Amino acid sequence: MKEKFIDIYRTHVTREGANELLDYLCSDKSDFFTAPASTIYHGNHEGGLVEHSINVYECLADYLSRPRVKELYGGNYTAETIAVCGLLHDVCKIGCYKTSMRNVKDENGRWIQKPYYTFDDDMPYGHGEKSVYIVNGFMRLSREEAFAIRYHMGFANVQDTRNITKAFKMYPLALALYTADMEAAYYLEE
Repeated sequence: MKEKFIDIYRTHVTREGANELLDYLCSDKSDFFTAPASTIYHGNHEGGLVEHSINVYECLADYLSRPRVKELYGGNYTAETIAVCGLLHDVCKIGCYKTSMRNVKDENGRWIQKPYYTFDDDMPYGHGEKSVYIVNGFMRLSREEAFAIRYHMGFANVQDTRNITKAFKMYPLALALYTADMEAAYYLEE
C-alpha cells in the first residue's frame, strides 16, 4: 500500500512543499504507513491508515467523476485537489495509536495476552482541523481543500451542526470528501 500511495501522491501532488510533506510521511517521525485507521472500527490493523487514505482517494475520484456532480454541483476539481483531500484527510492520526496488551480467553477458555490499539493524541487540536494544520505546515491548501478536510467527518463529530451544513453548502468538495470517507469506512473496510 505504501508504494501505491507514494505513486498516486507523486503523480498528482506537485505544489510547493509537496515533496517535504511526503518526506515527513515516509520518515521515522511518522507512522503513517504502519498506523491503523482506528482502534476498533474500520482499518484497525497495521497499515490501515494508508489503506483507508487510498480508499477515500479512490471513492472521492469516483464520486467527482459523475456527470451530475460536475454539472449540477460544480464539482470540477483538479487531480491534485482530489489527491490532496483523499490521501491527506486523516494525517491527524499520525502518532496517535499505541499497541497495548490485554487478557482474553482463547477458544479453550485459557487466558492469553492479545494486542489491541489505544488512542492517545499528544496534540489534541481536533480531527479535521489538525489535518489541515499539519498539511498547511508543509504546503498551502486552497480554502475549499481546507474546508473539505476540516469537515470530512460531517456530523460524526460533536460540534455546531450549523457550521457543517454551511460548509457543505458553500463547498461541494466538503460533502464529496465526507461521502467518500463514509463509503470507504462503511463499505470497503472491515
